[in-house]
Amino acid sequence: MDRQVRLLTREGCPMCLAASRQLTELAAELGFDLTVTDVDAAAAAGHTALRAEFGDRLPVVLLDDVEHSYWEVDEVRLRADLRR
Repeated sequence: MDRQVRLLTREGCPMCLAASRQLTELAAELGFDLTVTDVDAAAAAGHTALRAEFGDRLPVVLLDDVEHSYWEVDEVRLRADLRR
């Protein structure tokens, strides 16, 4: 099964940009699928749930649609969880 990592971000967020760069490198190395979602853009399109739930603690990393870490990528834990 392909593992899915989703990064929730916001435009203009330096921590989000750093997390996106880190996860892009890890995806190339480890072979997981990475999706980046801007919660404000999603909310503007009518999908407000992500911003309502996670908007005050971005960036958020979801692994297979379950919250994995926030504010930074917990790389050690992510590597371990991807091996499972």
